[in-house]
Amino acid sequence: MLFINLILNLQLDAPTPWGLYFQDSASPQMEGIEELHNNIMFYLAIILFTVSWMMITIIRDYVAKKSPIAHKYMNHGTLIELIWTITPALILILIAFPSFKLLYLMDEVVDPSLVVYAEGHQWYWSYQYPDFTNADDEFIEFDSYIVPEEDLEEGQFRMLEVDNRVIIPELTHTRIVISSADVIHSYACPSLGIKADAYPGRLNQASVYVNRPGTFFGQCSEICGILHSSMPIAIQSVSLKDFLLWLREQMDD
Repeated sequence: MLFINLILNLQLDAPTPWGLYFQDSASPQMEGIEELHNNIMFYLAIILFTVSWMMITIIRDYVAKKSPIAHKYMNHGTLIELIWTITPALILILIAFPSFKLLYLMDEVVDPSLVVYAEGHQWYWSYQYPDFTNADDEFIEFDSYIVPEEDLEEGQFRMLEVDNRVIIPELTHTRIVISSADVIHSYACPSLGIKADAYPGRLNQASVYVNRPGTFFGQCSEICGILHSSMPIAIQSVSLKDFLLWLREQMDD
């Protein structure tokens, strides 16, 4: 029983080889993305079944031997034209309403309790916590580089692990302000539903509310140079108590 509970509580927070579905969601916006995806797949399944049935029926009923000349004097089929024009429009409306709702909810500006500034470089990320300062009265900041394959420890992910993870508290509205120091990058973390472009000289933002502890991996999603695949993202969600302890360590450094 304990083993079964352990299996049920396992979370897929990292990509897997030949994965065909989303990583397990850890934020409300990612849950909304998954729900929208499932709804659209439901409509697509119905469309695929209906069109396939119609094609098979036409091929079966209108073969040359059975019906050499089908509807020779029919010039127009007003009813069928109305059906195949109005039905797709209704389906698009059914998809559009939840899609726009989710889009606006994801862009909604929520008063954040924490702000993290992420800046892309060729080829690493640097982070800053502008709400906190250390003993030298400087913002808490650090660089985050990929861990080389030869330095990986047991259980760490190749091409995803970094030397310094972004630490944020769970159940806390966090705003990630994103920019770039050189070329265009893209800050993406699938489990959290984050994907925002990083432009040099401009600020972009993404809001996240992590609803459980865990470590969530992402990568730069904009081709930014020869080592584009070597600037991963690792966001670790911890309890508020552990976050404050981590902040204390950073302030003392």
